[in-house]
Amino acid sequence: MRVLVVEDEQLLADAVATGLRREAMAVDVVYDGAAALERIGVNDYDVVVLDRDLPFVHGDDVCRKIVELGMPTRVLMLTASGDVSDRVEGLELGADDYLPKPFAFTELTARVRALGRRTTVPLPPVLERAGIKLDPNRREVFREGREVQLAPKEFAVLEVLMRSEGAVVSAEQLLEKAWDENTDPFTNVVRVTVMTLRRKLGEPPVIVTVPGSGYRI
Repeated sequence: MRVLVVEDEQLLADAVATGLRREAMAVDVVYDGAAALERIGVNDYDVVVLDRDLPFVHGDDVCRKIVELGMPTRVLMLTASGDVSDRVEGLELGADDYLPKPFAFTELTARVRALGRRTTVPLPPVLERAGIKLDPNRREVFREGREVQLAPKEFAVLEVLMRSEGAVVSAEQLLEKAWDENTDPFTNVVRVTVMTLRRKLGEPPVIVTVPGSGYRI
């Protein structure tokens, strides 16, 4: 899942991004509304965590732009105000969910995951394919009953492949969904991660390389 965090309190923004990355999400961070519009115009995001009170371009206007473009991106709006009227106003702008500050990080993570599931074809909470069970919420992976310990990027790649339900996923698509914009697209990071993931999942291999196209399970 790829997430954009838009928050002008830089310490909070960076802390949220770090926490979401530990949950195997690819996260970009910007600190104002103008930068948010620029990123949205370049990258495809599953979820935007959007502070309402932003400099340069207000969060309301960023939300309106996402709605106007008809993007499948889901918006979780943040605000320091917990008034019901503010929550209603934010939802009427087109936000999909609303979370007042201060918030528990576990709740933020759960809401981001719930919104991320709504950007794609509905799938069960626990993904199962080829003898593998993947639970995104608990960040657990089992193969034939054996727990498999994965690093965050390995987990993210496996989740993308599982969600594709047998379709081929290109290296570019994996890079877009599992890594943030600071990753050099010309590195072999996808190939190396897939190799490590194959090894950890064990025999027989379940990740198939489709020459010239990508990978599938």
